[in-house]
Amino acid sequence: MPVYIASLNSGSNGNCYYVGNEHEAVLVDAGISCRETEKRMIRLGLSMQKVKAIFISHEHSDHIRGLGVLARKYKLPVYVTDGTGHYCGDVPKELCIGLHAYAPIFIGSLEITAFPKHHDAVEPHSFMITDGDTRIGVFTDIGVPCEHLIRHFAQCHAAFLEANYDEEMLAAGRYPFFLKRRITGGKGHLSNRQALQMFIDHKPHYMSHLLLAHLSKDNNDPELARQLFLPHAGTTLVSVASRYNESDVYCIDPLGAVVAAGIALNQITGQFQFALS
Repeated sequence: MPVYIASLNSGSNGNCYYVGNEHEAVLVDAGISCRETEKRMIRLGLSMQKVKAIFISHEHSDHIRGLGVLARKYKLPVYVTDGTGHYCGDVPKELCIGLHAYAPIFIGSLEITAFPKHHDAVEPHSFMITDGDTRIGVFTDIGVPCEHLIRHFAQCHAAFLEANYDEEMLAAGRYPFFLKRRITGGKGHLSNRQALQMFIDHKPHYMSHLLLAHLSKDNNDPELARQLFLPHAGTTLVSVASRYNESDVYCIDPLGAVVAAGIALNQITGQFQFALS
């Protein structure tokens, strides 16, 4: 079954990612206002009525700022760890459901699995969202690429992958030393170079889409990051998830990709046979 993905916003000013099929969808994080979430969903032709749950990666404000209003208005269950839940006080307790690493949660035909990551938060997690054979990863706010991240990234048909900062821009920039150290210190964020190395070393051959996520306003440039990846992209569409606007909606359909590849191969083979005749 095809899976549809979109970034509603990505950056330190707010993070919210949509993953769904024809019948149900989930949001990963709710870091922009309920009103802005609704506006962006409408512009993309997506329906809040399909959203059946919100999954929270960690408690930093750019991931939970709009959570309370959104959850209360649509009566959405919020999957969150106990430690992270202490910081989500405006969400009614009856809507909070415990989240545990490697304990899969089923929302219709979507299977959502959380796993731990390195970040300076209480109980930070990344997510793998699966529908049948289609696997989508949401991997942001990552200090270092740990074994959990590598194993899941290597299975993805599409992924949101953090590329937070350019190392030279950060080093030469206006941030104080303690903040630069926090960002690069192993529990902060993933640099362009680190993300690229992940991509080069562990991208599966069938990955169709990569959205570079959580780019810094001050220490990165969207086109710089994208151009860094393009020579290594192959058949993967690499785009940047904006901190100002929603992305396009991307259809992730491994079966369709296989069919399309087969048609292309048949066309090439037919042309080759015609040339020999």
